[in-house]
Amino acid sequence: MQISIGLGKESVEERLELHGVSRRDFLKFCSSAAIAMGMGPAFAPAIAKALTAPGRPAVIYLHDAECTGCTEALLRSSKPYIDEIILDTISIDYQETIMAAAGEAAEEALHQAMKNPNGYLCIVEGAIPTAMDGLYGTIGGRTMYEINKEVLPGAKAVIAYGTCASFGGVPAAAPNPTACKGVNDCFADLGIKAINIPGCPPNPLNLIGAIAAILAGTKLELDALNRPRAFFGHTIHEQCERLPHFEAGEFAPSFDSEEARHGWCLYKLGCKGPTTYNNCPKARFNDVSWPVAAGHPCIGCSEPNFWDNMTPFYKN
Repeated sequence: MQISIGLGKESVEERLELHGVSRRDFLKFCSSAAIAMGMGPAFAPAIAKALTAPGRPAVIYLHDAECTGCTEALLRSSKPYIDEIILDTISIDYQETIMAAAGEAAEEALHQAMKNPNGYLCIVEGAIPTAMDGLYGTIGGRTMYEINKEVLPGAKAVIAYGTCASFGGVPAAAPNPTACKGVNDCFADLGIKAINIPGCPPNPLNLIGAIAAILAGTKLELDALNRPRAFFGHTIHEQCERLPHFEAGEFAPSFDSEEARHGWCLYKLGCKGPTTYNNCPKARFNDVSWPVAAGHPCIGCSEPNFWDNMTPFYKN
């Protein structure tokens, strides 16, 4: 059994209409993705074409050592809802959290997706345990390391979604007894060069933007950490709405202060925005908010070893 949606005779746009998503809504979503990519809204039609073109590759979504928070962020996308657009456009054929299949049926879905005549993309969530030959993480009697080693080399592209998959994240924090690693660190000997979309959790718009770019054949310029510069080309600090207060030397003395409520800078309370690269201030979650706007300092979650290097997260 596969969870792939979109295998019927209707076109993607027709199925979206059945879900109550108009072409205007769909193009608005594509515009948001285009803006997040730094391409401008004029690039929206190209994204729409890539996401609705026939013969798209399957998408295999693997779970490793993680909390499933990245999937939860994706599932809670409300502009649009995931079942209205994401599943109908990128056709996720294997995703352990949301698929109905289990056991042998799930294994069959995985291998069927790998045989897709149009190939497949692989999204990886979570770090890979490597200690004791990978026995700290097993699924159906197979280690996560073995499953990834089987699937990743045949993928048209690999996306490490979330900081755990990108850099090891919390599972790799000291003392790291399971010897967890990020995808590229773990499988460098296989020539795997995953596109890293870090964050804890990452913004789903960055994932969709990366997938759209791959499907459209648009080259993603990557930084030294394999992160798309379109999403991770500037620091949080550079884009923050509290930046004018930083430049004016106006720093909130405490989280419950009047200054904090009036938008003064949180740097002296522990904000890691100046050393963190991400587009959180611009690509807000569901176009609504992001941590600093909600009064919480950036904890640097899209950077390598953030759990070890960025703590303590708060300063008094």
